[in-house]
Amino acid sequence: MKSATEYLWFNTPRQREFINITDRVEDLVRRSGVSEGFVLVSAMHITAGVYVNDAEAGLIADIEEWLEHLAPYRPDYRHHATGESNGDAHLKSLLVHHQVIVPITSGRLDLGPWQQVYYAEFDGQRRKRVILKAMGE
Repeated sequence: MKSATEYLWFNTPRQREFINITDRVEDLVRRSGVSEGFVLVSAMHITAGVYVNDAEAGLIADIEEWLEHLAPYRPDYRHHATGESNGDAHLKSLLVHHQVIVPITSGRLDLGPWQQVYYAEFDGQRRKRVILKAMGE
């Protein structure tokens, strides 16, 4: 079995951002030599997430609005008693999840016609990372 690991680093200028990382995941798959297998894409922080969906600006705005509706920023989260102010970011991360596994077929990501891989940042303006791990034959 072959494997390859890479870390992507992000320091977003805004508190909340959605970054298409599909090309970077595809690049690791290409360099890995894995022809048949999977690639794990996992945010290594509890206030960020990774998801697969369409790369359409209106949908991204809808996702952001939906997450804010379900887990709005407010000052009264119990978590804030620890000195933090990112309780909503933790909840948004739970909704989006922190990782995805994407199949590799014939040496390429095997995504549907509109699917893209996104890094979702909910508590930005500091350095964070995502692990990419391709595994297979």
